[in-house]
Amino acid sequence: MTDHTPDNPLKAAERDIIALGIAAAAVIMLIGTGGSVLPQAVRALLGEGGRPDVLLVNALLLNIALIIFGWRRYRELTREIEVRRQAEARAQMLAATDPLTQCLNRRSMLEATEELRARAAVRGEAVAYCMVDLDNFKQINDMHGHSAGDAVLVMMCDRIRTLLPREARLARLGGDEFAFVMPYPAGHADRVDDLVIRLFESMAQPFRMPELTVDLTMSIGLAADHDADGTIGLVVDAATLMHRADMALYHAKKQGRNRYFWFEASMESELRFRNQLETGIRRGLARGEFVPFYEQQVDLETGALVGFEMLARWRSPQLGLISPDIFVPIAEEIGLINDMSERLMEQAFADAREWDDALTLSINISPVQLRDPWFAQRLLKKLVAANFPPRRLEIEITESCLHENIGLVRSMIMSLRNQGVQISLDDFGTGYSSLEQLRNLPFDRIKIDRSFVSELKEPGNRSRIVEAIISLGRGLDLPLTAEGVEDEEILNALKAMGRLKAQGYFYGQPEDADAVRARLRAAGKLTGAPGDPAAQQRAGGEDGPTLYRIARP
Repeated sequence: MTDHTPDNPLKAAERDIIALGIAAAAVIMLIGTGGSVLPQAVRALLGEGGRPDVLLVNALLLNIALIIFGWRRYRELTREIEVRRQAEARAQMLAATDPLTQCLNRRSMLEATEELRARAAVRGEAVAYCMVDLDNFKQINDMHGHSAGDAVLVMMCDRIRTLLPREARLARLGGDEFAFVMPYPAGHADRVDDLVIRLFESMAQPFRMPELTVDLTMSIGLAADHDADGTIGLVVDAATLMHRADMALYHAKKQGRNRYFWFEASMESELRFRNQLETGIRRGLARGEFVPFYEQQVDLETGALVGFEMLARWRSPQLGLISPDIFVPIAEEIGLINDMSERLMEQAFADAREWDDALTLSINISPVQLRDPWFAQRLLKKLVAANFPPRRLEIEITESCLHENIGLVRSMIMSLRNQGVQISLDDFGTGYSSLEQLRNLPFDRIKIDRSFVSELKEPGNRSRIVEAIISLGRGLDLPLTAEGVEDEEILNALKAMGRLKAQGYFYGQPEDADAVRARLRAAGKLTGAPGDPAAQQRAGGEDGPTLYRIARP
């Protein structure tokens, strides 16, 4: 908008000032001229005098016209001001609210929280900030489209509004994340608990649409500006309340979703440690701090060493040796698991090249890796680059991988098996595998989860689970490996059940490459250093290494 456009506010204001000035001058002149002309006009009409002065009459008429013009312009001015006031109010509303749900947005929620805190403080009340996040909401958008997702969000907001007290403020912070702030009597946080429980009960009801019914759960994090006993703690502002509620929400997600937690100081320490781990993982990956360790796999019948399972370890300069249970879930969440796993596999292939040709190498595959349609091709390329025979490699896939994309997993399994790689179903019995999947998917081995194996030392019905899995493996003609063999009692129980492979701390703790090399050298099972011509000939045959044809990604 420029100064030359007719709707320019500055030009309109200038015209309004001029029009009002003209009208005011016309009124003054009307009083002056009217006082002279009107008496003359009355006397002329009564026949008592001559005609009034023409010039004064014309001036009077002009004054009347100017007054009419000024009045009309004044009315137009008031209408313009009203229209502009309405437009500004609408613009402020749009800037402060979410257009889909008509809730407050993130920016306006901070102001609303501070205003509510100020009013509550006058009455001696506390304020609770509640952050709400829908669990797995992305699946609704992916499966049914964003229009269905939007409809669910609108219905959810309506349900929350019906339960909130009059003074509460509800906001959509972004995506499927919402928040509300409400006052409550200091020292009576149970009032907030009651409301949250009713929210969960409301969310438990299906979201029904004309062509679709959706079931959802939510996670909630809570923070308050007063302590549990009603006393005022450290001074907090709206941003701090939001941050603390967010940490409590993260804790609820971590504890399994579909639950709520109040903020506690320990959560902040936990989140800070989590952030330190994320930074350490990124830095450690670049510095090569993640290394493979190896756990022995033994034939139960002969007691002979038959292979190793590769286990990831993090040698952190600050934290020491860290197990994968701590860093693998974080690496999966921040998108580094593929890079980490491939580097570990490359090192494991190089290490295993030195081992006796009869020893196998088992590697666990993350569910995240199996979402990549080119994973099998990249793995086979690494085998070729490392000159490692595929027949010595065993890939372990957990049951949870089978339910994310069964078609893609089947394709990968077939690609790897066609090149000689063995495929094991890991942690059998803890997930959702069915007999149909075991019959249709070409697995080469079943691994019995350690949670079942460890119960063999306690006589009772629970050992029947292991017996049933072993019977199933025999019926399907699938070899089995028992994990978690930690004492001689478990070992003897497994020996009585048939021929199995076993692994566990009974045979020793997982070891790094140097310790494994020393162990194999002492046992005469070390073929030579990588690059040794004799070792290459033994690994690849008399004609040298065998090359395996793979598809290019």
